[in-house]
Amino acid sequence: MEPNKVQSEGGLNVTLTIRLLMHGKEVGSIIGKKGETVKKMREESGARINISEGNCPERIVTITGPTDAIFKAFAMIAYKFEEDIINSMSNSPATSKPPVTLRLVVPASQCGSLIGKGGSKIKEMRESTGAQVQVAGDMLPNSTERAVTISGTPEAIIQCVKQICVVMLEAYTIQGQYAIPHPDLTKLHQLAMQQTPFTPLGQTTPAFPGLDASPPASTHELTIPNDLIGCIIGRQGTKINEIRQMSGAQIKIANAMEGSSERQITITGTPANISLAQYLINARLTSEVTGMGTL
Repeated sequence: MEPNKVQSEGGLNVTLTIRLLMHGKEVGSIIGKKGETVKKMREESGARINISEGNCPERIVTITGPTDAIFKAFAMIAYKFEEDIINSMSNSPATSKPPVTLRLVVPASQCGSLIGKGGSKIKEMRESTGAQVQVAGDMLPNSTERAVTISGTPEAIIQCVKQICVVMLEAYTIQGQYAIPHPDLTKLHQLAMQQTPFTPLGQTTPAFPGLDASPPASTHELTIPNDLIGCIIGRQGTKINEIRQMSGAQIKIANAMEGSSERQITITGTPANISLAQYLINARLTSEVTGMGTL
């Protein structure tokens, strides 16, 4: 199997992470008495659901898993919120039911794809799902991320989340010879730091969540044309050192072979380190090839 081919039958089996911003009261509702509700959600959806610690008014709920597990978890959260709305209305004279609202935290770099050219994508989402979708103009405090607010019926919200997941998955698409994901670098960096079992492109072994031991080191090889190797090495090795530091992978560049127009690069590390190193190398190549200058 070629390293840069991903099996596309039945969709990409990529583990996605979607984060929600919630108020304390909403978090309480998701956790439930003695944690019963969240436990049930985890078991029934198969997704990992983590809730940030702390008693600040805003908490982050992280949902990780294959796309279908994420949809199930979202459905359960949306229906739970709807139930809370119905319960709170039973004591009030209001007749119209307010919509369920969820706030997603999305890397700013992916917000452009969600909005689409001239707002076309977000408009299409609103029209096809019936949910209201709003992307915050400002970043969230101290982060490179924005809040995306979705409101509507639970069904509309689930459809909308499916479309958002598709946009995020497209960020992992494979373009041409090089696999170039374009997610937020900080996000990838966090992935590498956390050693998250993040199935990199071309690796089909199932990841084992929850093991504390770092994943076994593996090796990936790339061949780079001689005339492009300079942009990866940088002046006196500055770029390659930067890539090594950011990715945490070991990167060896073979010496030029007589009569060969290519150089071999060997990347060793955990799958997440390798993905990050590949991404950084590809980003350098892309900027060089497209003449976008330094990255």
